[in-house]
Amino acid sequence: MAAEVPQVLIEALREARSVAVLTGAGISAESGVPTFRDAQTGLWEHYRPEDLATPEAFDRDPGLVWRWYAWRRELVGGVEPNAGHRALAELESLVPRFTLATQNVDGLHRRAGSHNVLELHGDISRTICSRERLTRDPEGLEGEPPSCPECGAYLRPDVVWFGEALPVEAFETAQEEARESDLFLSVGTSSLVQPAASLPQAALSGGATVVEVNPEPTPLTPHADYTLRSPAGEALSALVAAYKNSV
Repeated sequence: MAAEVPQVLIEALREARSVAVLTGAGISAESGVPTFRDAQTGLWEHYRPEDLATPEAFDRDPGLVWRWYAWRRELVGGVEPNAGHRALAELESLVPRFTLATQNVDGLHRRAGSHNVLELHGDISRTICSRERLTRDPEGLEGEPPSCPECGAYLRPDVVWFGEALPVEAFETAQEEARESDLFLSVGTSSLVQPAASLPQAALSGGATVVEVNPEPTPLTPHADYTLRSPAGEALSALVAAYKNSV
């Protein structure tokens, strides 16, 4: 059964000149991407994510961390964008101004066709030098992890680990777009992980209409103007279809 979209929400979207979106693990779970903690299976079930996704863990055992991320990259590489990713990519083409900030590192938004994407936690498919923080291609390099061909430091995944700051420019842009948005969508996120969880609040403070898309209530729920209690693929597809039918 298709998600029901209130007519007043369609009108708010039709009138919006600027739309900002925050997505979390819930949207990618519909593609089969395990959530961060659900990924701890098989060889990795005895490890806590906190023991594998910190700078301290990498310093302690860089090979272990490298192999875990190689395993996670393989998981992500085997999935495809879903209806929710595609609906957001289509929405970007329909509204005057659109910004998508994501906490996900799987790259599925770009693969679905989204362009103006702010990757708050990085992209697991990219590799950087742990010292220079410049993108490097590990193809053909030896070692787990391989060493940077320029400076000799270990290469690492281009993701934000526990204890590390978000990329400053990306997060500041996300804050600005949230504050200036007319309509803000919070999709598939627990609204618990800071500082990304502050973005809907920034949108509210700027006077935006805030919509939560999540099958379960979150701390944002009491503050949202509208809640769509459906999976992201279903809710976003219905939202975009209703919007297209109204213009």
